[in-house]
Amino acid sequence: QVQLVESGGGSVQAGGSLRLSCVVSGDTTRSYCMGWFRQAPGKEREGVAIWESDGTTSVVDSVKGRFTISQNNAKKTLYLQMNNLKPEDTAMYYCAADVVRTYCRNLASVRSWGQGTQVTVSS
Repeated sequence: QVQLVESGGGSVQAGGSLRLSCVVSGDTTRSYCMGWFRQAPGKEREGVAIWESDGTTSVVDSVKGRFTISQNNAKKTLYLQMNNLKPEDTAMYYCAADVVRTYCRNLASVRSWGQGTQVTVSS
């Protein structure tokens, strides 16, 4: 499995930007995936964006055009650039990863999780 450490959360006003980072360590030499998930108070955790080791990326419709996921393989770091933030983006954001490339597509399947970083957007 892998270990994950997130950073970059904070408090911003609506329309602002933040960039989340997630450093991965452990067995990533094989095919793997990484993703960002979030959980708002009183709501279920949901997927936000996914990166797979074949270069495939995807983002959920609610953040398309505002959030971008990217990965720096040399730095073993996953990023989430969040622009034009809205109050409804307020949540704890978690980085997750799995050594099975397709497992990040399913919240219930992905097995390695970071501790989370809080993002708060005020109106």
